[in-house]
Amino acid sequence: MNQYVDYERMAQVLQVSKDEARIMVETGQMPDSQPKSAQKTPFFSAQNLQIYHDDFLTSDVLPDESVDLIVTSPPYNVGIGYSTHDDAHEYRDYLALSEAWLKQAYRVSRPDGRLCVNIPLDKNKGGQQSVCADVTSIAKAIGWQYHSTIIWNEGNISRRTAWGSWMSASAPYVIAPVEVIVVLYKQHWKKRQPGMSDITRDEFMAWTNGLWTFNGESKKRVGHPAPFPRELPRRCIRLFSYVGDVILDPFMGSGTTLLEAWDNKRTGIGFDIAQEYCELAQKRLESLWQQPRLI
Repeated sequence: MNQYVDYERMAQVLQVSKDEARIMVETGQMPDSQPKSAQKTPFFSAQNLQIYHDDFLTSDVLPDESVDLIVTSPPYNVGIGYSTHDDAHEYRDYLALSEAWLKQAYRVSRPDGRLCVNIPLDKNKGGQQSVCADVTSIAKAIGWQYHSTIIWNEGNISRRTAWGSWMSASAPYVIAPVEVIVVLYKQHWKKRQPGMSDITRDEFMAWTNGLWTFNGESKKRVGHPAPFPRELPRRCIRLFSYVGDVILDPFMGSGTTLLEAWDNKRTGIGFDIAQEYCELAQKRLESLWQQPRLI
């Protein structure tokens, strides 16, 4: 039994039995007693992109070993106001759900598949927790191999409001104004088949430096409570995949990863449990297609 998982709590969250929760974590799939994914037909499909209004954790839409690169930012568990997801679980529940989706991601990844997961370095809301270290440990226990951690300097220190004991050694809060992108791979880091890379010399030299500095995205402009900027998936896609590769975002949200998959001539697949976010992603894609494509 995995040390991170409280199966009883996870069963309550997912509304399944304790044994079924254990099966889900161990196999990455729902047990046979649960209905298979009903969303076989994409919510939207065009130009080598597919959007599924479906829960990635329980979906059987994607076959085993079919994805080259996963770029995603799963819910942070800090109380963000998503339309359908409770983003304020107990931390142990958050780790259990992290293990479940990482299992599923491992199943659908090719042997040389890669995973770029954008998560907090740590958190202090609801108690200090080492999010990056804990999620990385879970991923490695599943079988993911660790490659590196990219530090994303978002530069949002001006929004800080929590200081702990102000100007006192009593109980000060130390908060790093950064997020991370943990880079993992399934079995082989070196890609097993040749392909075409489209990254430029300057991009390669800059992006292989593991400190990335660019601004975050505006919630109001995008219309989603937790969007990441296009620069994040753009760099991951161009650095870690070939032209034509299959890119997956299991927590698609506003569809930013799919925008960059299309703009960089990859195949893109996205999942989201909220229909309004599927609609938003479709709208953003259709808007992008009205603009001239950069060659």
